[in-house]
Amino acid sequence: MPARTTARHHHFRRLPSCAAPDARLTLGAMRIIRDYQFVEPRDRGASAAIGNFDGVHLGHQAVIDLARQALPDAPLGIVTFEPHPREFFHPDSKPFRLMGSAARASRLAKLGVDRLYELNFNTALAALTPQAFAQKVLADGLGLRHVVVGADFCFGNHRAGTVSDLQRFGAEMGFGVTVAELVENAAGRVSSTSIRAALTEGRPRDAATQLGHWHRIEGTVIGGEQRGRELGFPTANMNIDGLHPPKFGVYAVLVEVTDGPHKGRYQGAASIGVRPMFGTNHANLETYLLDFKGDLYGANLSVALVEYLRGEEKFDGLDALITQMHADVARTRQILDTL
Repeated sequence: MPARTTARHHHFRRLPSCAAPDARLTLGAMRIIRDYQFVEPRDRGASAAIGNFDGVHLGHQAVIDLARQALPDAPLGIVTFEPHPREFFHPDSKPFRLMGSAARASRLAKLGVDRLYELNFNTALAALTPQAFAQKVLADGLGLRHVVVGADFCFGNHRAGTVSDLQRFGAEMGFGVTVAELVENAAGRVSSTSIRAALTEGRPRDAATQLGHWHRIEGTVIGGEQRGRELGFPTANMNIDGLHPPKFGVYAVLVEVTDGPHKGRYQGAASIGVRPMFGTNHANLETYLLDFKGDLYGANLSVALVEYLRGEEKFDGLDALITQMHADVARTRQILDTL
């Protein structure tokens, strides 16, 4: 299982509005480039892995490691897209992402990525033929020296390009190509799809064996209705819109407060769902931090799902709910103290 580690805290620095049109950002030592048509010389020449990297699971990490090994003297890069192409082509589909762009960037920075080419996926980019994508984006635009892709990688308009096409284009256009084998473990092929299935079924530990880390939900603490405070269990509320929802219910969690006066690591019990005791509500994440006192409004939290405790329930009254919440906290302590 993932080790208990202390994560580095990174600050986003947005350039002034008068900056170059690519609106470059930095996240720790990692630079984020949004437009392949405006790339500074220092951001060219990378060895880059290409993909969506939703979840940054073990398969993604293997591709990243190959990019690092291919040219150790080159900046380590990631070429990805925002919005996710699936969101672009099917905007009305149910939320499926394991992480938002900020959480993905934070995870990639922790893996030592130097350049994150988070390209704006729009109509013009989607219309590029495989050859045009290789030439205009990878070779001329980003100036990549080497690229690494998974064996199932497809690219260009209508996903017409294959890894064989990419190898041929690389030989013609001056960049190397490595094709990574798909990663499997005891449960089968590692994929974002199977991780989503594990989370849907309330199996966060199984998801973690494929991710290589706990599945985390990251975001800013927002104001709530303060029902938890009234019950003696004040919670930090977070929006989960746009993310694949794990099975609704109560979880034992590990929490990182990544900024502000309460920055640090905590144990917690969290509820994901619509709070059936209080009518029909919008789904969100509510986290009770064990042995914590303080104001977290506006702070950024990273909540790691460790174990599913129980489903959502509608109790006969508040006394029964409070009794169950005490039991949830006691069980949470037992689980997390064994990690």
